[in-house]
Amino acid sequence: MGARIIAITGGIGAGKSVVSRMLTAMGHDVYDCDSRAKALMDNSGEIKRRIAEEIAAEAVDGDKILRPVLAEIVFNNPDKLLILNSIVHQYVREDIAREAAGSDAPVMFIETAILYESGLDRMVSQVWDVTAPEPVRIERVVARNGCTADHARARIESQRIVVENPHHAVHTIVNDNITPLLPQVLHLLGGI
Repeated sequence: MGARIIAITGGIGAGKSVVSRMLTAMGHDVYDCDSRAKALMDNSGEIKRRIAEEIAAEAVDGDKILRPVLAEIVFNNPDKLLILNSIVHQYVREDIAREAAGSDAPVMFIETAILYESGLDRMVSQVWDVTAPEPVRIERVVARNGCTADHARARIESQRIVVENPHHAVHTIVNDNITPLLPQVLHLLGGI
């Protein structure tokens, strides 16, 4: 039958992973786009071939992607970064489609920080947007990553995008350390 797909999204430090862990603890399938993208890159000869051909041969050594080399290339060349993203996003979308089609669950959740940039917004029936005030997000990123507040602020700023055509079914989850999360998640689950 296949599962409907719901995206869990939000900027760094907003709390996407907390919501995902709650859903997993409740028995729901949650596809973590970041970790799955890394696994796909590590295990797909086709992705490695395309990286070597379309980005840089020196970024691949045999059957291994040299991540520091690849990062240096793509983060200093916006065109190469676009190519890498288009390659990886394509394979992630295909992997999600396979997972959803083969699922017996009525719903599959995907956790992604780059919903619109990856084209995943076109695959989902709902978007659960996890939000938190910027000072809270900065505090979380500093605590988690051991970086400075300025670095955390820069990461948050680098992720800001303007979405011209947002998804038609966006639900906001407030994760501000004051508003309880569980009732919000249960309320949204009750509506699917």
